[in-house]
Amino acid sequence: MRTLIINRDLQDENVTHGRLRVVEAGRTIFECCTLELPWRDNHVQISCIPKGEYRLLHRSSPRFANHLHIIDVPGRSYILIHPANFVHQLRGCIAVGENRMHLDGDQILDITNSRRTMERLLKLVQNRDKLIIQ
Repeated sequence: MRTLIINRDLQDENVTHGRLRVVEAGRTIFECCTLELPWRDNHVQISCIPKGEYRLLHRSSPRFANHLHIIDVPGRSYILIHPANFVHQLRGCIAVGENRMHLDGDQILDITNSRRTMERLLKLVQNRDKLIIQ
C-alpha cells in the first residue's frame, strides 16, 4: 500500500498550497504541488478539508475524466483530487500540478501542468491507498 501525504505549507485568505508526496516502503516515489481553497471551517464548497487521514478511490466523471475520490471527509461529500490550475476552479477539492506560478494576473499563486501531473499520479495510486493531510 502507498501513502499520499500532503503538507500544507502556504496559506492565506485566498488559497492553500502544499506539497503532495507518494510514499512507498518509506521512500518518496513521486512529488508534486497541491492547490486548495483556504481554510473556512470546513464549510461546503468554500473551504479546504480538515487535516486528517482518508482513503482514496479511483473515479471517473464526464467533467473531470479520471481522478481520485477522497472518502469519509467529515461533513462533506464528493471531495476529489482533480486537474485545475486556478483556485477559482475549486469547490473544496484538491488540484495537483508541477510548479507554483502566477498565470492569470490575479496575484494568487496558481499551479502549472495540472492534467499531466494528474495522469502521472493516477498511475501510482491504487484503490484504498491512504491520504494524510497535515
